[in-house]
Amino acid sequence: MRLATLRTGTGTGTGTGTGTGTGTRTETSPGTVAVRVDGDSAVAIDGVADVGELLQQPDWRTTAERASGRTLPVADADWAPVVPHPSKIVCVGLNYRTHILEMGRELPSAPTLFAKYPEALIGPYDPIVLPEYAAHAVDWEAELAVVLGASARRLSPEQAQTAIAGYSVLNDVTMRDYQYRTPEWFQGKTFEATTPFGPVLVTPDEHQLGTELTSVVDGETMQSATTDDLVFGPAALISYISQIVTLNPGDVIATGTPGGVGHARKPPRYLGDGMRLTTAVAGIGSITSTVIVER
Repeated sequence: MRLATLRTGTGTGTGTGTGTGTGTRTETSPGTVAVRVDGDSAVAIDGVADVGELLQQPDWRTTAERASGRTLPVADADWAPVVPHPSKIVCVGLNYRTHILEMGRELPSAPTLFAKYPEALIGPYDPIVLPEYAAHAVDWEAELAVVLGASARRLSPEQAQTAIAGYSVLNDVTMRDYQYRTPEWFQGKTFEATTPFGPVLVTPDEHQLGTELTSVVDGETMQSATTDDLVFGPAALISYISQIVTLNPGDVIATGTPGGVGHARKPPRYLGDGMRLTTAVAGIGSITSTVIVER
């Protein structure tokens, strides 16, 4: 099953509803609706504003499967972040073997964790709008996102697997100059409205690890790996994090990025004004955003 959150009014987003990622964000928040995506159409899950709200229901899967609300054409949809307001976004650094090796590090014995705030999230086709002062070392980080479908507290990896609602696509767009101002990464990782997320959540019965993860900048493939190159897989991450803090339905884990980031290239390469960033996970979908630098 494939689930998404669609905008139903005017305001924040592309402004056109075409999903081109080239428009301008505003401060107005439109209405949204959770939908089940069936091929070229989306079926509204009546009374549920977004996928995060849906996942709060113990019987969320049955609710989504039985939904029979109005049908919306996917081609004309204005996509919001698949979970717009998670209570937690836990990110994982240095979790792909290829990326760890390119950064000159040894494989870790425990995950490297940091946090991102929900305000960082944008829809899968929204533009990445940056202030000029933060636009000098903007890097791409293609990631598989894992979304919780049940509470997780001190779970074993086997138990953690059953807490997964599904998988999505995320790019942890990073301001490297801010990231490396201090040993803590947070300030370079959670700039507002910089993290495209979506387009859909795909349930585990329809997606297996091992598919290709890519990032493409202006038509050039920068990252390509398979999601089974993770040092710590989704269940292991949920288990580990749940020993520290309770994870709630709708919480998001960004599982890390593979090799090929711009900062590790010689010379380094970064995103700039007008560039298009496409991130994809085979079997889930792709997301595309255009970088806009505010002058």
